[in-house]
Amino acid sequence: MLEGIIRDSMTKQATKTLRREGYLIANIYGKGLENISAAFKKNEFIKFLRNKETLAFDVNLSGNIVKVVVQEYQKCPLTSELLHVDLMVAQPGVKTSYKIPVKTTGIAKGLKNKGLLMVHTKRVPVKCTLENLPNNITLDVTNLDTGDNILIRDLTLPETLECFLDPRVPVVGVIKAK
Repeated sequence: MLEGIIRDSMTKQATKTLRREGYLIANIYGKGLENISAAFKKNEFIKFLRNKETLAFDVNLSGNIVKVVVQEYQKCPLTSELLHVDLMVAQPGVKTSYKIPVKTTGIAKGLKNKGLLMVHTKRVPVKCTLENLPNNITLDVTNLDTGDNILIRDLTLPETLECFLDPRVPVVGVIKAK
């Protein structure tokens, strides 16, 4: 479980001090809940996210355990250092928007024909409840040749998931290398 602290002060100086001490600033929010300003040790947070197996995970904030999902994060444009993360409280039974990561399996046919595999949509936005939330969307790309795409309409999503992207949006495709 990820350990964090609740921030007392929201001033610019307090935020700079926390960042200098190696903390990652976080905002935790949820439908009908009061926002929580928190901070996590940056290295622990990154290690934890790399090793987590589910999209929703538990966070301990001063003895208060909350189940959260990463909604958005901000990086420094120069150094790509993680600066801020938005965590949404995953409430059971409440239909909410989640961004599900896309994973590919297999080696595309088009790679042998000097093609490049492009993942156009890394995270697919869907609406569902926490109980029906999949960990990822796995796509088999072995039959893709150069110029082929897998679109949103080609995905076989469970009936409990509601995708609100345009059905013509490409998820994965093989493009011709120049």
